[in-house]
Amino acid sequence: MCAALTVALAGCGGDGEGKDPDAGTNGVGKLPATKIESKARKAAGGAGSVHLSGTLVSKGRTFTLDMRLKGNGGTGQVSSQGGTFELLRVGQDLYLKADAGFWAHQEAGKPSEADTAAARKLDGKYVKVPVGDPSYEQLSGFTDKGLLLDGLLGLHGTITVGDRGTVGGVRTIRISGGAGSGGSLDVSLEGAPYPLRLRRAGDAGVITLNDWNRDFTLAAPEKTQVVDYGQQIPASK
Repeated sequence: MCAALTVALAGCGGDGEGKDPDAGTNGVGKLPATKIESKARKAAGGAGSVHLSGTLVSKGRTFTLDMRLKGNGGTGQVSSQGGTFELLRVGQDLYLKADAGFWAHQEAGKPSEADTAAARKLDGKYVKVPVGDPSYEQLSGFTDKGLLLDGLLGLHGTITVGDRGTVGGVRTIRISGGAGSGGSLDVSLEGAPYPLRLRRAGDAGVITLNDWNRDFTLAAPEKTQVVDYGQQIPASK
């Protein structure tokens, strides 16, 4: 019994002393920070799809996102001070879906009876957003994998390697921007070096990225569920 106990204690490695922290990983933890960032960007750009969720601060507004994105579009939910709505883009066609309360409060002030009645007709419908509408560019940006990731993944200042950790049970290595406020990125140490969590510079939100390359169905809604205003949808705040 004493011999067995001695072997067991020896197998514990003396509290981990001498154990290689990169054993069984993809090896990016051994690289300089700039190389880790480059590999994470390349992995993200080459992935067919991703699930992106969290908060994003843009132009003084805070958005909460829960989006699934791939090359030809995306689908999911966005919340902001103006309410919660769903977005769906298939190719160039962009649709916005929300409840009556969202539409009734798109104009400043208390909604009129006419506004409320019109909003009820849009409740749960997909409103097609024309390409020429002022809101198309901003809204479609939430569904554009390449555009969104390019804008999110950049760190500011001199990039340094930080601590190892886990995100969603996956081992990660953290790289951080300069001066403590340049943002940080947790990169997977398992499999492809995908970015798994982003803390944006200047406290501009925290985004989690997962389900890389997990495909999902993306299809236009039934025509009976679509409202098409033509050139411009109702004004939003």
